[in-house]
Amino acid sequence: MPVSTTARRNAILALALGGFGIGTTEFVSMGLLPSIADSLRISEPTAGHVISAYALGVVVGAPLIAAATARMSRRALLITLMVAFTVGNGATVVAPTYGTLMAARFVAGLPHGAYFGVAALVAAHLAGPGSRAKAVGQVMLGLSVANVVGVPAATWLGEAFGWRTAFGVVVVIGLATIASLLRHLPSLTGMTASNPVTELGALARPQVWFTLLIGVVGFGGMFAFYTYIHTTLTDVSGLPGGLVPFALMLFGIGMVVGNIVGGALADRSVIGTMVAGLVAILVSLVVFAVVAGTVWAALPLVFAVGVTGSALVPALQTRLMDVADDAQTLAAALNHSALNIANAAGAWLGGLVISAGYGYRAPSLLGAALAAAGLVVLGVTLLAHRRSDEVVAHDTHADRGSALGETKPVAAQEITAVH
Repeated sequence: MPVSTTARRNAILALALGGFGIGTTEFVSMGLLPSIADSLRISEPTAGHVISAYALGVVVGAPLIAAATARMSRRALLITLMVAFTVGNGATVVAPTYGTLMAARFVAGLPHGAYFGVAALVAAHLAGPGSRAKAVGQVMLGLSVANVVGVPAATWLGEAFGWRTAFGVVVVIGLATIASLLRHLPSLTGMTASNPVTELGALARPQVWFTLLIGVVGFGGMFAFYTYIHTTLTDVSGLPGGLVPFALMLFGIGMVVGNIVGGALADRSVIGTMVAGLVAILVSLVVFAVVAGTVWAALPLVFAVGVTGSALVPALQTRLMDVADDAQTLAAALNHSALNIANAAGAWLGGLVISAGYGYRAPSLLGAALAAAGLVVLGVTLLAHRRSDEVVAHDTHADRGSALGETKPVAAQEITAVH
């Protein structure tokens, strides 16, 4: 049954609201690390492991849920995922100890990747040919807008009334999303069902793994920077603590801009955008480390890092879709697994360099090194892809020669048999 324009718009807005809640809970911890550390009587680097726990939940949950629920109704799955997300954040609010908080953040992260993966496919299905990318962008925009509105607002509430209040806000957003999905999301009976075997087939494709590794390494640089941005800006740049939400808002605006610009550039050249994005991350992080001691120079760089980091995401997502073939759900979910491995690794490595006594500029320089490593991985990826194409072209030529009655050399026969 066709979906009206109004119904389609409301459904996509409901999906984006879920992205808004997920984006808020994912990033708000970074601005509240000092409060969490003080409340639980732990060090700030140790508190940073809470971020890693959420990210690891995403990493574990995305592929498992995407594969295990391949035959499940997309509508029922999205609602179930948002219920699990809300429960995990509710547990965060009441967690009495560091250990229970770690467990709660892990549970809250489990639905993250699968939700975005399925929501993107549903949005594309509802929009139809010609508007698919725009619809997917609207869902993902919920994540970016969270960094402009949700994260600064929740951070301010957390600073004013205690960090648990921030996650209470996320619970409210989760409940609102569940109600909105129940009301506005159609049955989606027209979506083609998949199966676990087909989805898991993505894991047999080397280019999928290469693309995921680029996201893990290259995007980890931004998270190494952003995880400790609160203390970096207050202790190094001299920004008053009350203005940290303003700085987070700048970062969020940068992410919105980067998401829009990165999508437009990726439509022209996916690989070119990936190269430019990694180079831009590298440069902006190095410049931030140099100027961090001057607050009015540091703040524009916070915006710049948001732009450059976010601009890389659409290209990574598009590249995964290009190389995943018929395993679209798992590929879409794995993209968020990769980005959250980057989140976990960035937070952990940033904490290591701080604990080693290198100061709060060090995570930015570490992030620049990770972006450089991402460029190396991208170079290896392109080389492997070219060699693969050359082998396929050789085999195709040999097969055509055989069809014309030509005799292939033994070596060519062996290559064709292998491939």
